[in-house]
Amino acid sequence: MMRIAIGADHAGFTAKQALAEYLCGKGYQVHDLGTFSEQSADYPDFAVTVARCVASGEDELGILLCGSGIGVSIVANKVPGIRAANCCTPQMAQLARQHNNANVLCMGARLHTPDELIAITDAFLAATFEGGRHQRRIEKIHSLTGR
Repeated sequence: MMRIAIGADHAGFTAKQALAEYLCGKGYQVHDLGTFSEQSADYPDFAVTVARCVASGEDELGILLCGSGIGVSIVANKVPGIRAANCCTPQMAQLARQHNNANVLCMGARLHTPDELIAITDAFLAATFEGGRHQRRIEKIHSLTGR
């Protein structure tokens, strides 16, 4: 089964725990990279760790949570080979995978209910990259960073 890296700062901790439990229940291998409490933590530390695990191939996909999803998406996209998408709806998550071949899902824990986070995650994981006309766009993205 697919191995998914997951990480969050303090704002996303509770949502991360619930999402990790949900994913394990669905048979996914979850690589929990922290944080491990609600104590204040810096989102860049967790975002870069998850992004590096996905970029290296250690994990197939990544999921990141912070208060808004914005901070973790900015950081993750600094890592060559990462296409992180901050998604607010299941349709955004589906399109991020289908058209952008996103490999890291970012979400705002303060903006969504647990059920919404699960629906967004399910849509992201169920979708696959369509290739075709979208492939040349991915190649253009990668030409900016060399991979």
